[in-house]
Amino acid sequence: MSKIVFLSTDNLEDFFVYDELLIPHFKDIGWSVETISWHEQNVNWDQYDYVIVRSTWDYQQHPDTFLNTLEIINKSSAILLNPLALIRWNIEKQYLKDLAGAGIPIVDTLWGECFVAQDIHNAFARFNTEEVVIKPTLSANADDTFRVSSSNMAEIMPSLLTTFAARRYMIQPFLSSVVEEGEYSLFYFGGCYSHAILKVPQQGDFRVQEEHGGQLLAVEANIAQQEIAQRALEAMPAQALYARVDLVRQENEWAIMELELIEPSLYFNLDTSSPSRFVKALSTFSETE
Repeated sequence: MSKIVFLSTDNLEDFFVYDELLIPHFKDIGWSVETISWHEQNVNWDQYDYVIVRSTWDYQQHPDTFLNTLEIINKSSAILLNPLALIRWNIEKQYLKDLAGAGIPIVDTLWGECFVAQDIHNAFARFNTEEVVIKPTLSANADDTFRVSSSNMAEIMPSLLTTFAARRYMIQPFLSSVVEEGEYSLFYFGGCYSHAILKVPQQGDFRVQEEHGGQLLAVEANIAQQEIAQRALEAMPAQALYARVDLVRQENEWAIMELELIEPSLYFNLDTSSPSRFVKALSTFSETE
């Protein structure tokens, strides 16, 4: 019998969490599951077989402390999933540079470390647009994400100068396809395609997250989407137990918005067979250790 920890956080009141849908399937194979906040101190991680990073949805506020906690877990006898090396690679969105370097299409991006107002003008010119999105390279849940246009730039600039005064950031063209069509998420367990969803923002918004009013629909990913997602998985520095590949349409071609390997919601509620696929992926992994 294996003992599993779902690594979570202290307060999930404002979030939708579906990981509990896994527990009956783990019980069916005789495995126990416990949920522990990553903030909890003095945990004896050696008593567990696997620690699976799941709903640690405030880690971006304390990234160094979060990584230190994972380092402690990694030094125990428990197996950390996803692996620490993969989490370190994925924790800042600059991993997208590696994907682009491997010839995998990503959303067009300008990168910066010391924000000035001219950066927005440069992005308008570079992307031939009057509307862009700027966000930190280390973020989650669309925190500190701004939609900036030529019409609202003066109003929003003080917030941008404050938010990005000492944070690395990325600027991307605002893609109308996000509001007109939505963002697709493809889920992989143990490297195998499991299911997909379409996330559509609520009227008047561009953020697709459920917490921001986004609508979620179960869909079937097409061959072109799966091909790009598979190429992204092959470009990772290590194998993942779980991965979520977010795709959007850019100039009528699919491009990766994000490759989520740390704490993505896996939306087990939208595919009734997905929990058993996840459990099978982990049990298969344990048999090959």
